[in-house]
Amino acid sequence: MARGTTLSFLAGYVDTLGFVALHGLFTAHVTGNFVLLGREVVSPGNDVLLKLLAFPAFVGGVVAVRALVRRCQGGGREALRPAHLLQAALMLAAAASARWDMAAGLLCAAAMGAQNGYGKLLLAKLPASTVMTGNVTQLVIDCLDRVGGAERPALAALGGGVLAFAAGCVAGALASRWGMGIGLLPAVALLLAMAALAGQQPSKPDNAAL
Repeated sequence: MARGTTLSFLAGYVDTLGFVALHGLFTAHVTGNFVLLGREVVSPGNDVLLKLLAFPAFVGGVVAVRALVRRCQGGGREALRPAHLLQAALMLAAAASARWDMAAGLLCAAAMGAQNGYGKLLLAKLPASTVMTGNVTQLVIDCLDRVGGAERPALAALGGGVLAFAAGCVAGALASRWGMGIGLLPAVALLLAMAALAGQQPSKPDNAAL
């Protein structure tokens, strides 16, 4: 499975798992939480604090990855393995904190902030893995322009990412039956596998397997 497709599946999985298990928290992207905060103005709930704190937690994940990349020699692709490991550690901590929704939600938001961060810094040639709006828009445009010369690899990367994210959403919803503690463990295992393969294959291009 291509690295970008794998990350899209992971984002859909974690975002849906968190949304169901944490009472409507989006962990993988900020936009959804802004919408939910707007809803709180007219329909106040008991979970507004978690949604407010999710934003700085997300930012903290991005800051941590930025610092990690700078510490790595050259700040290049050699940082991908430790970036995966950082995200896995944050998710494992979230799983361990599953009894406390606040801690689990903030750690998950930080983990997905890390994925957004290294996606921009280290995998910039790949489509975004956590938010599908832009990818779907570009996919439709490229499909319409196919006769005009849109490249098949670009279409495959966009389409594969959208389908993988959708599959991750279904898997995350099913995994929510186990709760955050167990439900996050497959995501941690997937990240550890990606980290191991990133260490073994540092010269692979951005769209290479895992």
